[in-house]
Amino acid sequence: MSSMSAPSKEASIQISGMTCAACATRIEKGLSKMDGVEQAAVNLALEKSSVKYDPSKMSEAELEKKIESLGYGVVKQKAE
Repeated sequence: MSSMSAPSKEASIQISGMTCAACATRIEKGLSKMDGVEQAAVNLALEKSSVKYDPSKMSEAELEKKIESLGYGVVKQKAE
């Protein structure tokens, strides 16, 4: 089995500090501009972002750093 490019991964990141829809939009736009991000969606009610990205270009840690650089917090989840 061979593929031309690495399969994309999906990261689910819990975010703290969002207060309104504009916050969610700001994070979505910030993540979407990153090289390697294919799709970013932020759910304000669940305080969660779902990001589809190319793992050969970036890591989940870089996504978290971007969210923090925009002024929001990332809630670390315990491994299940």
